[in-house]
Amino acid sequence: MGIRLPDATGALRTYVPRAEPAPAVSAGPGAAPPASRTVFAAAHVVADPFADHRPGAAAAVDWDATLAFRRHLWAHGLGVAEAMDTAQRGMGLDWPRAAELIGRSAAEARAVGGRIACGVGTDQLSGPAAGTERVRAAYEEQLGVVEDAGAQAIVMASRALAAAARGPEDYLALYGDLLRQAAEPVILHWLGPMFDPALEGYWGSQDLDAATETFLTIIAEHPGKVDGVKVSLLDAGRETALRRRLPDTVRCYTGDDFHYPELIAGDGRGFSHALLGVFDPLAPLAAEAVRALDAGNAGDAGDTAGFRAVLDPTVPLSRHLFQEPTRYYKTGVVLLAWLAGHQDHFAMVGGLQTARSLPHLARAYELADGLGLFPDPDLARTRMQQLLAVHGVPR
Repeated sequence: MGIRLPDATGALRTYVPRAEPAPAVSAGPGAAPPASRTVFAAAHVVADPFADHRPGAAAAVDWDATLAFRRHLWAHGLGVAEAMDTAQRGMGLDWPRAAELIGRSAAEARAVGGRIACGVGTDQLSGPAAGTERVRAAYEEQLGVVEDAGAQAIVMASRALAAAARGPEDYLALYGDLLRQAAEPVILHWLGPMFDPALEGYWGSQDLDAATETFLTIIAEHPGKVDGVKVSLLDAGRETALRRRLPDTVRCYTGDDFHYPELIAGDGRGFSHALLGVFDPLAPLAAEAVRALDAGNAGDAGDTAGFRAVLDPTVPLSRHLFQEPTRYYKTGVVLLAWLAGHQDHFAMVGGLQTARSLPHLARAYELADGLGLFPDPDLARTRMQQLLAVHGVPR
């Protein structure tokens, strides 16, 4: 049975969904974590659909559905990157709820043996611009929450620091203090302004080459304190160049939702691990693809062609979800979770389900269905028709 979908011009056309999910989706979970790459999916939160989700209201989370989705990711062998921007940090999820999310998810990870790393930021700061001392204190508070929960820390970029820092020296001093305090090696996150315009000029310079030097200096000055770096600049060449300059003990986790297949596959001089928001909806296919890289003998590169055959076709969906304004990619991620049956509604904290147009959401459905991402294609079609009907689209 076909479904009528609107395109960008407002015209309706008929799309015929596929009858069966992709084999990796229909097979279900139950595999061990990949061996050749460390892979995290940055997970979304499920809102309480009956709460007041107007912009500025306190976030209300459906904890049962949120934790169930994390179990889905762990069951496929992926790690969970918790309380990151995919979870609407700074876009609806406030710090009290983020702290609760960290505690609940870390406890769930221990219960099921899943890997977890959690975002450490400064989003408890609000109001007038904060100085670097308040920024440092905010970071320290959140680092303590993550470490007390027993999770690995991901030190996220800070809007407050971007506003307060006078130059590279402030980043060197503040990050140095945090790294010296960290009980275990952390992941440093470089989030580009396409994801958050308030982070323009991070590391103390608008010049990305100069910013890179500051970033690398922080890592070099604190050996043993940095497990890896997550690079979210949507620039494959820049990430590759940075990756080649990292110490051997420091992983590069790609956060590039445009070029992840080539960056994870790597080349003769190295590869990237993964910490990606798009692996939230792509979990079954991502796990299948990365395990192809495990297929070879020790020291072998594995089945790179098989890896690319699974993951390359997912790039059009990812590029669509992350199209400008990139920071609203979460709306498409939550739509796909609803269509796939992972939650019972399409509501988001902060009312962010309205952040993308109906044609955008319709195209996301079509691309995801074409990949076989929906365990029950009939359910996905029915739910998409319900959303279309709310917007006045006739069957």
